[in-house]
Amino acid sequence: MTKKLHILNGDSTAEIFSKSPIKGDIIVWREMLCEGALYKDLASDEFWIKRYAFFEEIGVSKLEYYDKTIKELVQLEDVSQYNEIVLWFEYDLFCQVNLMALCTYLLTSFRKDIHYALVCTGKEKGKEVLQTLVDYQPKEYKVLYENKIKLTRHDLLFAEKSWEVYIENNKENLKEFNFAKKAKFQYLQQAITQHLQRFSDENGLNQIENKILEIINIEPLAKNKIIKKLLLWQRVATVYGFGDLQYYRYLEKLSDYYVINDELISLNKKGKELVFRK
Repeated sequence: MTKKLHILNGDSTAEIFSKSPIKGDIIVWREMLCEGALYKDLASDEFWIKRYAFFEEIGVSKLEYYDKTIKELVQLEDVSQYNEIVLWFEYDLFCQVNLMALCTYLLTSFRKDIHYALVCTGKEKGKEVLQTLVDYQPKEYKVLYENKIKLTRHDLLFAEKSWEVYIENNKENLKEFNFAKKAKFQYLQQAITQHLQRFSDENGLNQIENKILEIINIEPLAKNKIIKKLLLWQRVATVYGFGDLQYYRYLEKLSDYYVINDELISLNKKGKELVFRK
């Protein structure tokens, strides 16, 4: 009998997946490797130290991080009981970075007798915007599973090389490396192209930071309203795939450029000069 392991990109997907007709064990990947300090060797002491420090910085204790993230991932150290491992991820930068890391991690326990596969949502005929896993109903997950893409060891090795280039985070190397070399990772190049927009431009800010100042410049807004506009913007104009937390962090970093009155944020002189210069 085939025993399956499904590695899901987050708790929202896990909730829908649990109501689907698909059988198998579940591991939830609760990380956001597109943010914070990283180390090439996944699951090494150095890697965990850097991630512990980052999550403590954003208000997540070591115990909470261990319970929600590490306890899930260490289950991948021995996958000998499974015949099939399926990765469930999405098109955006958030997911694609996690996907590169996961493929790299799977190489440490790779077995020839296991079938590896990928379900990665994005383009769908008849849909104007790219689709996430939460855009599907539980019954539709069966179709997603049936259309999964087989991953070979060579595919995982390519993901590992991609991960190494991403970790290095050298702008020129990111531009030169062909992230589209493997068609099975069809959204990887697009995600990296989006990542390149996080490097500072002429005015010293990146695309997200400039967008935040642009939004505030139009009218004073409360923080939650700014975040709402950013989430709408990213869905129609970018492939960041960030949540509230990531955008709140960007907003906090820009505090030198705005003032808050009655919970409404508006640009100060320094912020207005920067927007004008852009």
